[in-house]
Amino acid sequence: MSKLRFAVLVLAIGCSGSAVAQVADQRGACKADYDKYCAGTLPGGGRVVACLNKQLPQLSDACKKVLASRKAQ
Repeated sequence: MSKLRFAVLVLAIGCSGSAVAQVADQRGACKADYDKYCAGTLPGGGRVVACLNKQLPQLSDACKKVLASRKAQ
């Protein structure tokens, strides 16, 4: 049973690592846009995403793609 628990733990850590990497990639895609259009917006509660969505026509293509993928989820 301990081997099974260890395997589940390793799998969980691997999955969370890839999720963290995905979030980092998403933030990287929108960092310049955030700095330019939403620097005064405090993170949390969806405020940054809302700010970026208000500026959608001006955003980089990479950031637009990230925001579109968030809406699809």
